[in-house]
Amino acid sequence: MLELHQFRHSAFCEKLRLVLAAKRLPYAVVEVVPGLGQVQVLRISGQRQVPVLVDGAEVVADSSAIALHLERLQPEPALLPADPALRAQVLLLEDWADTALAAGARLALVQAAAADPVLRAGLLPEATPAPLRSLTAALPGDLLRGVGQVIDHGGLEQLRRNLEQLCALVQGQPYLVGEALTLADLAVMGQLSLLRFPESAGAPLAGRGVPGLADDPQLAPLWAWRDRLGAQLGRP
Repeated sequence: MLELHQFRHSAFCEKLRLVLAAKRLPYAVVEVVPGLGQVQVLRISGQRQVPVLVDGAEVVADSSAIALHLERLQPEPALLPADPALRAQVLLLEDWADTALAAGARLALVQAAAADPVLRAGLLPEATPAPLRSLTAALPGDLLRGVGQVIDHGGLEQLRRNLEQLCALVQGQPYLVGEALTLADLAVMGQLSLLRFPESAGAPLAGRGVPGLADDPQLAPLWAWRDRLGAQLGRP
């Protein structure tokens, strides 16, 4: 049995859950508690970051490395095209999603969480004690809004432009590259999960997200595309 060490609301862990769903591979989840739980991750993988995949005696860290490992483990359905040009496009889009798109999504989520107590509490690990969860939700919004003042607003403007371009792209074709689902789609979907949480995020996060993006009618086709592919993979 594959074992995925994860943070539930990590975009990179969501990316791998989507890969595992696409490959129809059974796996067990080990939810890592930030801090203490990362000691165990360090012990098995030599670093503190998640996701980490344990496949028997083999331990693989980093979402891209894990995705390639799963592609070798279960070649069908292929998430990397055989055609070299298409494969290059997929890997470039995956890298863009994991870097530039990820940076913008994190900035936007920090800003939204500073203003939304439900979002702040919902992002905490499930093992967080109820008193701490309540305390986090009750922190004054004015205190946390100071976080938003140091956010790179140029980065947020670039994020919106990128989302608009993605929206135009998915309205013209079912997948980002070629005629089948690829790793590029799944990497982008993972990052989009931070901007508008899918139903699979569960209460209280499902349907919540970054105001001005999650509820923007112009971006509705992008969320519909993300949810359609999620349903295609058997996820709510």
